[in-house]
Amino acid sequence: MLVGSESYFCPNFELMKILYPLLLLLVASSLFAQPVERSLQIRKSDTAIKLDGSLDEMAWQTADVLTDFRRQFPVDTGLATARTELRMTFDDRYLYIGAVCFQKQEDYTIQSLKRDFAAGTSDVLNILFNPSKDGLNGFLFGVSPLNVQREALIDNGTTQSLDWDNRWESAVQNHDDRWVVEVAIPFKTLRYSVLPGENSWKMNFVRTRIKNWEVSTWQPVPQQFPPNNLAFTGILKWETPPPKPGANVALIPYVIGGYSKDWKRDPNSLEVREKADSWTRNVGGDAKIGITPSLNLDLTFNPDFSQVEVDQQVANLSRFELFFPERRQFFLENRDLFAMFGFPSTRPFFSRRIGLARNPLTGLNETVPIVAGARLSGKLTDDLRVGLLNMQTERIDWDTARALPAANFTMATLQRKVFGRSALSGVFVNKQNFLENLNESQRGSFQPWNRVAGLEYNLFSQDNRWEGEWYYHRSFSPNPKQRGQTFAQYLGYNDRHFGAWLGYMNVDSNYTAEAGFVPRVGMQEFYPGIRRTFYPKHKFINTWQIGVDGTLVYSLKFEETDRDMAAYIQTEFKDQTSISFAVYNAFTYLFEPFDPTNQNRPDVEPLPGDRGYTYSGAQLRVNSSRVYALQGSLDLTVGQFFNGNTVRAEGAVTYRWQPIGTLALAYSFNRIKLPEPYASADFWLLGPRAELSFSRNLFVSAFFQYNTQVNNFNINTRLQWRFAPVSDVFLVYTDNSFAEIVPNTPVRFFSPKNRALVLKVVYWLNV
Repeated sequence: MLVGSESYFCPNFELMKILYPLLLLLVASSLFAQPVERSLQIRKSDTAIKLDGSLDEMAWQTADVLTDFRRQFPVDTGLATARTELRMTFDDRYLYIGAVCFQKQEDYTIQSLKRDFAAGTSDVLNILFNPSKDGLNGFLFGVSPLNVQREALIDNGTTQSLDWDNRWESAVQNHDDRWVVEVAIPFKTLRYSVLPGENSWKMNFVRTRIKNWEVSTWQPVPQQFPPNNLAFTGILKWETPPPKPGANVALIPYVIGGYSKDWKRDPNSLEVREKADSWTRNVGGDAKIGITPSLNLDLTFNPDFSQVEVDQQVANLSRFELFFPERRQFFLENRDLFAMFGFPSTRPFFSRRIGLARNPLTGLNETVPIVAGARLSGKLTDDLRVGLLNMQTERIDWDTARALPAANFTMATLQRKVFGRSALSGVFVNKQNFLENLNESQRGSFQPWNRVAGLEYNLFSQDNRWEGEWYYHRSFSPNPKQRGQTFAQYLGYNDRHFGAWLGYMNVDSNYTAEAGFVPRVGMQEFYPGIRRTFYPKHKFINTWQIGVDGTLVYSLKFEETDRDMAAYIQTEFKDQTSISFAVYNAFTYLFEPFDPTNQNRPDVEPLPGDRGYTYSGAQLRVNSSRVYALQGSLDLTVGQFFNGNTVRAEGAVTYRWQPIGTLALAYSFNRIKLPEPYASADFWLLGPRAELSFSRNLFVSAFFQYNTQVNNFNINTRLQWRFAPVSDVFLVYTDNSFAEIVPNTPVRFFSPKNRALVLKVVYWLNV
């Protein structure tokens, strides 16, 4: 029995605790002030625009010019020190942006010539559009001084999805003291509606210079928020309405061929029982169909994601499943309509459940064939969004006793905008397992179906200071033990000097979301936090911050099961170098024996269960500035761990080989020392990586992962040739082998597990 008193709550009182603050927020959210918005009027060009980076057409000479970009970092007062002049025009097919960015060529910082570079790695002019004016969902298009492009979808006001690809054009001319860029975005690429009478969009422009670490924006954005936040946008006023986008249909077929080899080993002796060779060839593809200018239908047939980079491995010292982000492009557009419901540890839908599964024989994630799928997402009106997804996967037989049944996944949501930037949503998820023709052992604990339904309210105030979320989800299944509920609430406040937040989540013991991510049930969690930010007048220090945050976990009877609380101090310098120091206190109650090394070796005794462990420690984090070619990060933790001690060090060292690419080494070291007879171990996880661009259309990446915790050495290399807009040839090689010797077996370093070589051609065809 856990230490602590039992307490039971009246259901009505519990309901009032959830509804009362919600009612207050619904009233308060309507009172938040809307930031003062700048505006620009755009006029249609009477002449053709030649995309050459010269801005010599008459339309550019007569267009209104934006010049008063204001600083956002290192301070959010005053005009930018680097001048930017920006113009806009359009014709029947394209929206044009022309800009003059004053900057000496010797001051350029360009990480590489590869598309979709990460924020803060290269000089860039970012263009942000929010045609629906909801302050939450929009588009980002960015261009560097060497005409390297990046594009992203924005959801929840600020979250970028750089895996989104679409067709648009740009041209840059470089001069001694400036670079001039012209951008042409096809109206078909954008999602918007044309209204009778006056039309307007929300938009902003963000310019970043790495060497001097200055971020400037057209519409001012407070320093405490990311500069791409759609809560802070100006207005684009159309003198005449933009053209209707018209039919937007794209076919994206692919062909693929490959060779793979699998060394099948005896699970006990690790002797090779069989070497399985296979040749594969396949065809498939996607289709993108614009049902309306704001509503898109995505279809996929026999999809293949072999070009997607493997997951970055991490050491797992916990008792629960780790979360890995979705990287497959089909699932990313409008992802907030599918992937963002619930809290991070109670997602009712997790797209990685589709087409990926853990092989119980090898312990590695493997692909599961997807037959076909469809996804409808977008806006029915400016205030109403819809998301509908359906995917069918094939059956996999791991062996005669274990199988993964064929399954159908359905996810549906309807979202209504309320109070400017907030939303009320309904969500429904269904997973249908096809258990026919499975023997009793293969059926195992699979149920014919599992469903989750729920309601959710997300609050974003107009000035972005308040953020909140409330949800109630319920699961259904033929098995009564899988019929449960989860509910949660979160409210956070964030302004220039002060931030505070409090979250609460309850997941009962029967809640089951087979198509979701719910690593833990039968508990309730609190997420408290508070911080204070100071802005000293100092030559080098930009801000420093003190705060307390963490997680408190209790059983459903309010008996403490886990605690992780920390007090910290953090300093950020004007070049964006940051240093933080924290002290933490943790508590873990083990309900059953557990080996913290997660190796589960038969010769090691796990820690005893039915008891709690309290431990403390300190953590130092250092992140160097990206101003310099050589960069690094360190996260060092020293302290107690269960009934022993630990030292953890992780981070990365990166060299920017401008403009060819980057050479990096990610590292992770964990030393766990527990008293005899319990487990002690040293884990290394090394990840050398090379990202090289030989031109704007030819890229090579090589990623190695040496992981002693799971005894795996992974190689993932990829050659990409973009032979036409959004059309690519990929050559991918993957290799998994043993990272260490296994005593008393034939396994040595680099003893093979499996290897594969794949050639894939993808072509984007506009119909």
